[in-house]
Amino acid sequence: MTGAIFLFGVLLAAGLFFIAADLLRLPSLAAQKAMLAAGRQSKTKPKTIDTMLQNAAVRLSRLIRMDEYKQGRMKNVLSAAGLNMTPELFTASAIVKAAAVALLAVPCLFVLPLLAPVALFLAVLIYFKEIRKADEALSAKRSRIEQELPRFVATITQELKASRDVLAMLESFKKNAGADFGAELDILTADMRSSSYEAALTRFEARFNSPMLSDITRGLIGVLRGDDGAVYFQMLSHDMKQLELQRLKAQAMKIPPKIRVCSFLMLMCFLLTYMVIIVYEIITSLGGMF
Repeated sequence: MTGAIFLFGVLLAAGLFFIAADLLRLPSLAAQKAMLAAGRQSKTKPKTIDTMLQNAAVRLSRLIRMDEYKQGRMKNVLSAAGLNMTPELFTASAIVKAAAVALLAVPCLFVLPLLAPVALFLAVLIYFKEIRKADEALSAKRSRIEQELPRFVATITQELKASRDVLAMLESFKKNAGADFGAELDILTADMRSSSYEAALTRFEARFNSPMLSDITRGLIGVLRGDDGAVYFQMLSHDMKQLELQRLKAQAMKIPPKIRVCSFLMLMCFLLTYMVIIVYEIITSLGGMF
């Protein structure tokens, strides 16, 4: 009897929802998925659960209030990381995903109460993971861009010997830049054409908050103001090469532990081979004696 009442309540709630959705002319789930896919940079189609969580996050974002400093900082981070979301929507999305996992604790209380704290713990982990996603994406993007900066500085050093046109230098290097750095240079050059060169470079520097990029933009602004930046960029190129060597050495230091594991496995294989041969010879010789 209880099961029948529960099933009746579920069906009644579903029917009232569909009637209200038709009266309010709410978009269908397929239309919402199409809109969500159009706003994404990746070509992967959004899943149904992602669409439902995104709808809940949009409604929750209207209730979230942030101070001006936190909102501006998060907006810059999201923009630099390539996430087309408002700070309120990004925060609401993290809360909704964590809440969806936390709701699993309710059935766990009736089926297996010991799993309820695990579900709550997972919800906390998911919240902190989602709220740090923008910073992690920006850090990875900044790392990929900083790998191209030594070559960028060396190109500027050579270009300054023949020209002082900063926009032409950026346009020339953009053709051979990587995907991330090339996209940022596209934004920078478009900003320089539509506004002041110095203001565009300052905004470009503020998007990533990278010390290496700050040194480059400071030198380019000096060139725009009429300074002789040849010596500055020569010294900067030397420093960049040293930093690049340190980065490569740090990556090389991570390789020996992996090699040690493989070497140990090879050594064990050789020892096992010798042990099998020795044991076989001993058994053969003992068999001949008896």
